[in-house]
Amino acid sequence: MAELATIARPYAEALFKAAGADGARMKEQLSALATLAGDAALRQFADNPKVAATQVFDLVAGVALQKGLSLDTKVGNLLRTMLDNGRLAALPEVAAQFAALVNEKTGVSDATIESAFPIQGAQLAEVVATLEKRFGRKLNARVDVKPELIGGIRVIVGDEVLDTSVKARLEQMKIALTA
Repeated sequence: MAELATIARPYAEALFKAAGADGARMKEQLSALATLAGDAALRQFADNPKVAATQVFDLVAGVALQKGLSLDTKVGNLLRTMLDNGRLAALPEVAAQFAALVNEKTGVSDATIESAFPIQGAQLAEVVATLEKRFGRKLNARVDVKPELIGGIRVIVGDEVLDTSVKARLEQMKIALTA
């Protein structure tokens, strides 16, 4: 949604400028807050006109604290400002744009590795090293288990996709046989 991206951009850029060297730490906090903001019950509570922005902030900060997340002052100020302006719905997009800015500054890209089976430890390190050579940059990898892939992996880095899954190969064979 272009409108949400347009709304989120100034917030993300302002936090990025204020973050300085703490960008990576704030990226994790903002990501956790974005997950909380995506909760339908919280959004319904925040959208209630009888509820003040300070009440919503206290609730979000309390839930974050229960989950072991203490908010940086700058992240807290961003959350307060967004709540005061009725922009809680834009928080996930702010987190995404902020992460992109931090990644650009550090030269790291987020990668999602989809696999039919769990990948952990040394095996994950080996896969990430190979993928870093393939994509030509450092990767911050996250593994999602998707049994429907049957075997192999699908890697998503930004707008690039590398699909070596059995499912994709079967689809290619199907197309070749029906052509």
